[in-house]
Order: sequence, then structure tokens, then C-alpha cells
Amino acid sequence: MKPIALQLITVKLDNGEHGIFIGSPLMANQNDIKINQISEIWFSDIRDLPDKMQLNELMAMVQAQLKPCKKNLH
Repeated sequence: MKPIALQLITVKLDNGEHGIFIGSPLMANQNDIKINQISEIWFSDIRDLPDKMQLNELMAMVQAQLKPCKKNLH
């Protein structure tokens, strides 16, 4: 099985609560971080997963859910 690139994103709220989200990397290197800013954030509604689900299956579900969102941006 080939490896899947992942990035952890930690979001901290003003009330002190925080969450960690796992997804495809947004930026490949430090130069990308310096020239890009976040313009929007979407949260998936995928919460309960089958206990036998593979990571590549989860990533496919998330990508399928994001396709309609990306089309609506332009």
C-alpha cells in the first residue's frame, strides 16, 4: 500500500477548546505558507466511520464531499 500524505491542523477557539483535524496537505513548503492565506474553512459532516475503513477510503469520501463545494467557489 502506498503512503498517503496527511497534515494535522489544530484549531483553538477563544473559549480554550481545541480540535485536531487530519487532511490532505494544503501547502508543500514554507514558501507556500508565506504567500498564501486562508480564505475559507469547511468542515466535513463525516463523523461516524466503519471500524474496518481504510484511510484511503476515508480520503475518497472526503474528496467526494468537497467536489461540489469547490465548484461553487468560482
